[in-house]
Amino acid sequence: MKKTFWTGSIALLLTLLASQAAFAADAGAVADKFKFLTFLVFGAIIGLTMYVTYRAAKQTHSASDFYAAGRSVTGIQNGWAIAGDYLSAASFLGIAGLISLYGYDGFMYSVGWLVAYITVLLVIAEPCRNIGKYTLGDILAFRNGPKASKTVAAISTVTVSTFYLTAQMVGGGVLVKTLIGIDYEISVMAVGVLMLTYVIFGGMKATTWVQIIKAILLVTASILLVAFTWGQYGFSFPGFLQAAVDNPDIQKQVAKLVGDAAANMTPAELGQRFLEPGLYLKSPIDQISLGMALVLGTAGMPHILMRFFTVPTAQAARQSVIWAMAIIGGFYVLTLFLGLGAAMHVTPSAIAGLDKGGNMAAPLLAQFIGGGADSVLGNLFLAFVAAVAFATIVAVVAGLVLAAASAMSHDLYVGVVRGDHATAKEQITAARVATVIVGALAIYVGIAAKGQNVAHLVALAFAVAASSNLPAVFLTLYWKKTNTYGVVGGMLVGAISAIYLVMISPNMTYPLAKIADANKVLQGEPAKPAVTEATPAVGGFMCELFADPACKKAVKASPEKPAKPGAVEKLAKAQADLATLTDEAAKTAKSKEIAGLEKAIKAAEGDLKKFEGQTTSMMGLEKPTFLLKNPGLISIPLGFLVTILLSLFTRDRRAEEMWDELYVRQNTGINAEAAQAH
Repeated sequence: MKKTFWTGSIALLLTLLASQAAFAADAGAVADKFKFLTFLVFGAIIGLTMYVTYRAAKQTHSASDFYAAGRSVTGIQNGWAIAGDYLSAASFLGIAGLISLYGYDGFMYSVGWLVAYITVLLVIAEPCRNIGKYTLGDILAFRNGPKASKTVAAISTVTVSTFYLTAQMVGGGVLVKTLIGIDYEISVMAVGVLMLTYVIFGGMKATTWVQIIKAILLVTASILLVAFTWGQYGFSFPGFLQAAVDNPDIQKQVAKLVGDAAANMTPAELGQRFLEPGLYLKSPIDQISLGMALVLGTAGMPHILMRFFTVPTAQAARQSVIWAMAIIGGFYVLTLFLGLGAAMHVTPSAIAGLDKGGNMAAPLLAQFIGGGADSVLGNLFLAFVAAVAFATIVAVVAGLVLAAASAMSHDLYVGVVRGDHATAKEQITAARVATVIVGALAIYVGIAAKGQNVAHLVALAFAVAASSNLPAVFLTLYWKKTNTYGVVGGMLVGAISAIYLVMISPNMTYPLAKIADANKVLQGEPAKPAVTEATPAVGGFMCELFADPACKKAVKASPEKPAKPGAVEKLAKAQADLATLTDEAAKTAKSKEIAGLEKAIKAAEGDLKKFEGQTTSMMGLEKPTFLLKNPGLISIPLGFLVTILLSLFTRDRRAEEMWDELYVRQNTGINAEAAQAH
């Protein structure tokens, strides 16, 4: 194993070094002369995690070691590992970016994900640990039909993991390419090879320690960024917020977001608006639906559930959740300072110019704090943040792959095919083969999905987990009448409804809308006459969910709107203005404006070419028929309802007979350790 391990490690490092050739052709946020710093920091972090994996590989001998780290992880360690599993690139880069572009609304994601752990602590952590096995399928199979429960649990686990995994792989490729210029395909392959190394050789032990290291690095980087950012205002929170309100770049961003309404607002009002809701999450119903998925989905995420099987006692399971809540909560508070600090110092326009989703906010803030794009310290700090982001992606992907591979090997092969009669060696071999399959699939999907909008896949993963996994787990643990029919039916209906509703929602790509937006960018908007009368609204709540032609929404009265020039006209004017300028600073600013307009024109022309001749989405729709971006408001109650109804109208003798044993074990932990020998 040692020879194979180090051969794979050397091959990986050679792959990363080979990617240096791509740097010259595709510049990132780090200047060429400072890219050696990136390699040093990346190499140090990768080397550290490789050493940890090597040590863990020497201690991985049994199925319990591979799936549950031999139940040797302490509560504090597991708390850090859960934080590492949970604090993905979406948390570190995505939330800070949303706050930098939209203010208050971006912080709502932090609140939703933090509150989720209250659900986990109160209803999931201890009972799952006391069931005492390895996977989601084991929890359901304790009192329900083993083969049916494990089969549907494995399908759900692989589905949820695939959605989340694809988003992480694509995000990893895009973010690392944007940060330091590594070619997209090489970035995805590097993430995949590293992840496979962690899981195949070290199993849960290696994955746990990689998560701990990554979480410590992530929290350290965030604390340093916040200390330097907030310290400029004397660590005064009111002073920091007032500086954000008074910042002209933030005021300009709000004016852009609110449109014509900005004409009637003072600069102070524009700045204050950045600290109020509604700039990004405009529909209250959509906010509720998203919140339900975030809060309830966490308790059904398979890679999170697996974490509770790694600790030796139920007390340690509770302790790990408390530590995780403290770490995650502290980190999410820091995102407020990261986002607002980036908005003030880097500016929203510069952040969106590098990545329209705002994902570069924290790295660019690090570069600014260190001294700017031309300083050694600034690029060193940026390299550190980039390396932490890379480690974050790899660690989360490793946890997801381990969960999916465990479902395939432990639930399907060992539980269903072999009827729980596989030797320890067979179980580990099956787990490693499944890991290679899932890992190869992840790399393939990540490369194949290049250029696709996969941001909605993260929310979809949480929606499926909340609609499929949570009802099955919660009702199995707490409702005596729950049975196999209810669990299987509820999981299938919950997952299918969540996926279907997303496929007909605004998350999908609609060619006609893309073409209209591209034409608007190129040609501008014609003048609009004044509207003096409002059309009565018909419908109500259901009109907010489905695009019913019978629903007529009210049109707000508004004054006449003048025509707005398109990017082509603006570019011609900007080029003419540049020829007349003599001041170097003005010429530089105008050149940046021209570059931005040229980029917008290129993107719009690309969309026109890409969607030429297309009129419908992959579902055959010209426009969305389900208007919520997240299906949780519909699919979560549906998952619970189907599970309850099928359980009420069917009988399952095993589910009834095993209730008393499950009730005692989940509350006391008696005989929980016997599950290791099953």
